[in-house]
Formats: sequence, C-alpha cells, structure tokens
Amino acid sequence: MKDILKKFKSGKLSIEETERLLRSDFVLINDIAKFDVHRKHRTGVPEMVIAEDKTVEDTVEIVRQLVKKKIRVVVTRIPEAHLGAIRKIKGAVIEYHEKPGLCVAYKKGTPEPDKVGGKVGIITAGTSDIPVAEEARIITEECGASAFTAYDVGVAGIHRLFPSLEKMLKDDMDVYIVAAGREGALPTLIAGIVDSPVIGLPISSGYGMAGSGQSALYAMLQSCSPLAVVNIDSGFAAGAVAAQIANRMAVARERK
Repeated sequence: MKDILKKFKSGKLSIEETERLLRSDFVLINDIAKFDVHRKHRTGVPEMVIAEDKTVEDTVEIVRQLVKKKIRVVVTRIPEAHLGAIRKIKGAVIEYHEKPGLCVAYKKGTPEPDKVGGKVGIITAGTSDIPVAEEARIITEECGASAFTAYDVGVAGIHRLFPSLEKMLKDDMDVYIVAAGREGALPTLIAGIVDSPVIGLPISSGYGMAGSGQSALYAMLQSCSPLAVVNIDSGFAAGAVAAQIANRMAVARERK
C-alpha cells in the first residue's frame, strides 16, 4: 500500500489506477488463503469464511490472522469442532449464532458495518425455515442493510401472513427474501402482492418425492409471479444479493 501511495504522490499513478490497486488488496494467510479485504468496497458484500470442508487448523488460522489485523470476519457453516477451536483464539470476540450455525469474529475496537440504509424484509413459511432465514438476516446486516423479519406465516395458514406483510409494505421494504420448504409456494404468493423484488430461498425440508428442498426449488423456478431464486439453503446468497439491491436503492434515494 505504501508503494502504491508513493507512486501516486510522484505522479506515476493516476487517481483511477491508485483506487483500482488499493481495492484489489488481499491478505495472504500461510499459502492457504488469500482473503479479499476490499471486496466490501468493490461489491458491497464482505468476503466471508465458510468453515465446512476446511480443516479445523486452516479455519482457525484464517480467523486468527484476520482478527489480529482488526478485520471483522463472518464464519458460516461451522462444525462443532471448528467452533470450539475458534472460541480459543486469543484476543478474539466471538458472537455465535446457534440457529444458522455461524459466528462473527473480531478484535475489540473493530468497527461494526456501516449502515447504508437499505431495507430487507425476510419472511419464512414455517418454523423449520428459520435457521436459514437467520443466516440471510445476519448476512444482510453485515452488508450494511437493515433486516425486518416475519416467521412462520406460510400458506397452510395464510391469514397469519397479512398483518406482518402489511407492516412491511408500510415500512416500504426495498427487497424481500421469502424462505419456504416442502411445496415452496409462499414466494410466488408474496411476489404477486408486493411491488419490490422477491428472492425465493428454498429450504431443505420435506421428504418423499423430490424432498430435501427440491420440490421447493422447482416450484420457485416455475413461479407464475416473477421472482429470483437462490440455491437450496443458501441464506448467504439470499442475504448478500438482497443487501446489494436494497443498499443501491438507499443510495439512489440519498442522491435525490
């Protein structure tokens, strides 16, 4: 970074070239990871660490080095062994969220995410959909948007939906995430009511024919109401994309 700034000061780099180089910086971690520290500035979504399929040692080393550099890091899909080891990292504050199985790790004094102003409504069809919806909520908030939730309001008792949806409409959500398993009907229903984009989040509940979220995914992909769909149980993708949309809309409002 010092070399880049020296070249800029001497006139060897333009403002545009300097900005591009600074935004492409990454932290090299023992040849096992190249953590993209400027991804949040480029895309609005910070790089996060998925613990699943990593060794305990690699996960811990990544988190340890990032925390040491005062980088706030979200670790998703944490196996129990990884969590125990992460909690032992010296000087790290660990905020663990049990339902989605993720944690936020940081050193005391590390800034929290700046609030951009986007508003995301997160709705689940059933109680079993909440863990993945909670992953989407936390990711949304880590990206600087605000999340508003309404859980267990699915089509099996559709009267439960309307009080919560009415409040979200009044609060003018920029985008909605709608999580559903089994037959996955709720996103289609909501997309036919609201005037903001809807992201369908299929959940791996259900059993028998096309169970484990497949029926929900197929139903959302075949929706007669226009909506976007992420992968089964991909709360991260739903939260990240929703935050990008919502925050862009918030910035546009500020420019008016």
